[in-house]
Amino acid sequence: MAYRLINFQQSEEWTTYVHNSVNYDFYHTWHYHSLEKNGDPFLFVYEESDVFIALPLLKREIENSGLYDLTSVYGYSGPISNRKFADISDQILENFKYFFLNFMNTGRYICVFCRLNPFIDQKVLIEKIGGISNNGKTVYMDLSISIEEQRIGYEKRMGRQIRHLRKMPYIIKEAKTGDEISLFTAMYNENMHRLKAEKSYFFNEDYFAAIIKEDSCKLIVMYDGIKMICGAIIMCCGGIIRNHLSATAVDYVNQSPSKLLTDEISIIGRQLGMKYFHLGGGLGGREDSLFKFKSSFSNLFLEDSTWKFVSDTVVYNDLIKERKNDLNINYFPLYRYPEMDIK
Repeated sequence: MAYRLINFQQSEEWTTYVHNSVNYDFYHTWHYHSLEKNGDPFLFVYEESDVFIALPLLKREIENSGLYDLTSVYGYSGPISNRKFADISDQILENFKYFFLNFMNTGRYICVFCRLNPFIDQKVLIEKIGGISNNGKTVYMDLSISIEEQRIGYEKRMGRQIRHLRKMPYIIKEAKTGDEISLFTAMYNENMHRLKAEKSYFFNEDYFAAIIKEDSCKLIVMYDGIKMICGAIIMCCGGIIRNHLSATAVDYVNQSPSKLLTDEISIIGRQLGMKYFHLGGGLGGREDSLFKFKSSFSNLFLEDSTWKFVSDTVVYNDLIKERKNDLNINYFPLYRYPEMDIK
C-alpha cells in the first residue's frame, strides 16, 4: 500500500488513471486541469492490492506563511476509483484516510475544498475523513424519456416561451471558428461584468479555444441573422451532458433565448447518446432565480455537496485572525474571502 502524486507533466499516467475509473467526469481529466490558472494541479493516487483511489486537486500557496491549501477545479470533481466506492472494503477506505491525512500534514496543507460530483457516490469515502457540507440541490433531466414527455414536464410558462422562441428565425449551430470564439468570449465576459461576478468567472479567448479542442466539448451558439445572441460551452462525459458556461447578448436578455438553447442542448445530448442533462443549481447552492430557471425544466434533483475539511484548526483560525476576517459568512476557506484575500 502506498500513495503517489501524479504531477501536471505526467499527462499519460493521469489520463490512464481517469480512464480506468468506474465513473469519472470531464472535470477529472488532465485536459480540463491543463486550463487551470488558480493553482498547481496534481493527482493524489492511493493504491492497495488491485484497487486505486485518485483525487485531482490544486495546490495553492498561502502567501507569507510557508503554508498551503488544496482546492478543486471549477465544476464537479472529487475522488474516483476503479471500483465503486460502496464495493471497496472499509479497511482500504480507512487506509486512504490515513495516508491522505499524512500527506496533508507533511505537506503543510491547512485545508481542502472540493465540490463533489452528484453522479458519483463519493460520500462513502469522504465521510471517513469528514467535512461534507450540504450545498442545496442540483437539477438534471432524464434523457432516456422521449423529448415530448420531457417537454410536458416543463413549467407551463416556460413551455409556452420555448414554443414562441422556436417560431423565431433563430439559427442554432456548433461554432468552431476563431471569430465565433471571439464573439462568444466578448458576450460571456460582458455578462460577467453585468452580473458583477468574481474575477475567477472571467475567461479569455484562449481558454474557450482550448476547451473545445477536446472532442467531448462543443461551443453551441444562436444567431439572429448575423448577430450572435446566445451561446454555451457544453461538455459530454460519462453519459452526462452539461452546459458548462453560457452567455446571452445584453440586447436579448429580455427575450431569454437561453431557454430555447437549453431545450436544444437536451436534443444534442440525445443525439450524442447521453443519459442525463445536468443543469446544475443556484449560485452558491441557493434556491435563487438561477435555480428557479433550471428547475422550470425538470423536477429531478440530486443533493449538491461540498467537502470543506480543515486539517489544522488552530492554524486555520490564526490565518483568519491575521487577515482580520471575522465575518460570519459561508465562505471557505474564510481567510481567502475576496475582500481579505492576500493575493
